[in-house]
Amino acid sequence: MRSQRGHKERPLYMISVAAQLAGMHPQTLRIYERKCLIKPKRSAGNTRLYSDADIERLRLIQRLTQDEGVNLAGVVRILELEDRIERLQAELEQARAEVSQAERRLAIEIQRVRQSMRADIVHVPRGGIVRRDG
Repeated sequence: MRSQRGHKERPLYMISVAAQLAGMHPQTLRIYERKCLIKPKRSAGNTRLYSDADIERLRLIQRLTQDEGVNLAGVVRILELEDRIERLQAELEQARAEVSQAERRLAIEIQRVRQSMRADIVHVPRGGIVRRDG
């Protein structure tokens, strides 16, 4: 998943191409950048470069504003919440992996303890006599 995400984050498109792909005017992209809705990378020459993830985000912003009637302040809040959800999902995934690893270690330890107990326990029939050597 990370490699796929990394690929989507790679800056590829100059502002004119990004605007065309997103279906909006380049000036709109500049406005969105000023309002911190989008954060394009910059080239060594300070040219804005947009990734596929940026294009997806621009399309989402457009859907929210045009189709859903959300104002830009609402879009900012929605995007903040989506970012938070994504971070929390990643934390949950990490916690699940850690729990799974701890469960495996615990199962191995339980098995080790059980095996050591079997070696120490001797079955004595009722009324039997046990003679210990040593």
